[in-house]
Amino acid sequence: MIISVLCPKTIDHLNIWEKFICWIEIIDNTTMNGVAATIASGPDAAYARRRAEIASLATGPGQPPADVDYTPEEDRVWAEVCDALYPVWEDHAAAAVLEGHRALGLRSDRVPQLCEISRKLVPISGFRFEAVPGLVDKFDFFAALAGGRFLSTQYVRWSGSPLYTPEPDVIHEVIGHGHLLACRELAELHRLAGAAMLRLDSAEARQFVADVFWFSGEFGVIRESGRWKAYGAGLLSSIGELRSFPDKARVIPIDIAAMGNLDYDIGHYQPVLFGADSIDEVLDTVGRFFAECGDDSIAATRSSS
Repeated sequence: MIISVLCPKTIDHLNIWEKFICWIEIIDNTTMNGVAATIASGPDAAYARRRAEIASLATGPGQPPADVDYTPEEDRVWAEVCDALYPVWEDHAAAAVLEGHRALGLRSDRVPQLCEISRKLVPISGFRFEAVPGLVDKFDFFAALAGGRFLSTQYVRWSGSPLYTPEPDVIHEVIGHGHLLACRELAELHRLAGAAMLRLDSAEARQFVADVFWFSGEFGVIRESGRWKAYGAGLLSSIGELRSFPDKARVIPIDIAAMGNLDYDIGHYQPVLFGADSIDEVLDTVGRFFAECGDDSIAATRSSS
């Protein structure tokens, strides 16, 4: 899980979720255990305490994840999202994602343990899930992808907003990325993105790769039977955006320079998406970029756009 937020000096004008992201960003620089104390007066104080409790169980990169004793409320949130989301997938998810969904075969009545996901994924794509408490540095996140490891949170989104969250929770990680990693081609895209990050030295080049991944692994779409279908984890785990993007978003052809330079806001639906005619085209274009890029080539691409 990776997220990067620039917090303003004052957050009084922001909505509850925008404030929450800012608090998490600040707290992550110290300790996740400070979450509850920081927003104890807010309407989601109980959620923050529970989030911190689950975060404290994370065993970290390179270690098998510990099981979480999820509450009935957390299982209910998971089930509510699955019941709402999966029927929408039938209309708006790419065929490769639907195949991954069938291959993974997750139950929709309870939150799965990360070790369960790993047992299902390893025979398919070699990927395994590892637990982290919250935000991770983008280099660490992508480095793990290069080695077939997905760094995942384990906490469940706030029950007061079950169908949308601006921060990646276990629902986003598993329903979104987990199903992508159950498709060998999309798992390879994740690996290639990770390997690209490991080759780079400059912060600008690394951010460029992260931004290209944002518009592919998180918000990528492909055309199937004349309609745009989602393969990006961000779209797949947000029912509102998944329903609305065919009518509301402007889809333009894959363009590496544009993907790496376009500004975006993680707290709102994406107004611009990049589309391909097939998963093969995604691998041929985005995957090839990840496989071949270096600091010099990215600098040249950035300066030419």
